[in-house]
Amino acid sequence: MELKRVAVTGLGAVTPLGANVEETWKNALAGVSGAGPITLFDASKFKTQFACEVKNFDPSKFLDRKEIRKYDRYAQFALASAMEGITDSGLDLEKENLDKIGVIFSAGIGGIKTFEEEVSAYYTNIEAGPRFNPFFIPKMIADIAAGHISMVYGLHGPNMSAVSACASSTHALGIAFDLIRLGKATAIVAGGAEAAVCPSGVGGFNAMHALSTRNDNPKGASRPFSKSRDGFVMGEGSACLILEELEHAKARGAKIYAEVAGTGMSADAYHLTASHPDGLGAILVMKNALEDANMHPEDIDYINVHGTSTPVGDVSEMKAIKAVFGEQAYALNISSTKSMTGHLLGAAGAIEALFSTLSVLNDIVPPTINFEEGDKDPEVDYNLNFTFNKAQKRTVNAALSNTFGFGGHNAGVIVKKYKG
Repeated sequence: MELKRVAVTGLGAVTPLGANVEETWKNALAGVSGAGPITLFDASKFKTQFACEVKNFDPSKFLDRKEIRKYDRYAQFALASAMEGITDSGLDLEKENLDKIGVIFSAGIGGIKTFEEEVSAYYTNIEAGPRFNPFFIPKMIADIAAGHISMVYGLHGPNMSAVSACASSTHALGIAFDLIRLGKATAIVAGGAEAAVCPSGVGGFNAMHALSTRNDNPKGASRPFSKSRDGFVMGEGSACLILEELEHAKARGAKIYAEVAGTGMSADAYHLTASHPDGLGAILVMKNALEDANMHPEDIDYINVHGTSTPVGDVSEMKAIKAVFGEQAYALNISSTKSMTGHLLGAAGAIEALFSTLSVLNDIVPPTINFEEGDKDPEVDYNLNFTFNKAQKRTVNAALSNTFGFGGHNAGVIVKKYKG
């Protein structure tokens, strides 16, 4: 069976850098940080008092007031980015076979704020007996964003959520890619969303010592590959990529951002939360992605790294890149856009795949911000091009996006220029 080719024909985003793709991409290229003091709750007693929040988000712009109460914030983000992506794709859903259009949309956690609010309300009024919102469970579950998107648009194709912590939305892209190239769908709305900037989200990651505590300098807190890095910055938001069978896209005259070349998956099988110190799982996932794409290390120009700004994770990923790419590693551009967006958890892979797609389209690499010359880590090889502080123009024929999740889940996706 000959596998079908898969194109990216639409993009959508709601991120700490902007309310849409254009604004998000513009600020990413400018090296803008989305971090600031937490406004969504009183964080004054928390070890970490800042995050990369989505600013001025108004769900009433696309949801009826009665519908809003059925959606957790993460699902609202998901629908907003999906709406932009579907509109951008130009798909005429009145003419398409909706049985062949699916939604694979992920979250690593899902409706944690809803869970927190409902359980808190129960224990606050425990003597009154159990009084839970009838929308509690469907608001909370991590698959519901995909369900909402399908119901809004009447999409009857494959519908699910992949849950693999911070690798979730890259796995969603991989599943969507496979379904389309196997002929099981014509197009899929793929991506991820997350909204965990709440007491239990921040408090939980604080308890693990995973978050930066640089409260005096939120915008400079996410500093991948710097000696003083002290943890990631929590982010929130959503990103969507419309993946479509290439011949179908060409037949309807769709604009094609890039072609999906291949995906990879692996497991560290090592630790609950820490990456393997030698990057064994990361090595395997990159090799798997290259093999799936029928590509070689020298075919890749840019790697959007997981790069969370943790002491162990950044170094292990760097070691993995050097192990897989050898001397070619020094010809690559490498960047961690989490230095600007923060870590969107289950949505990280989607926004970083979106950035990779736009890099391939526009031949420019967004930066890793917050690096200072006096803050070099002796364990980091600075002969590698980490694209520090300023975007760099270069030909980007192909880009690889890495995402790794708690539990040792690793996923990667390669996008390349569409050349007919």
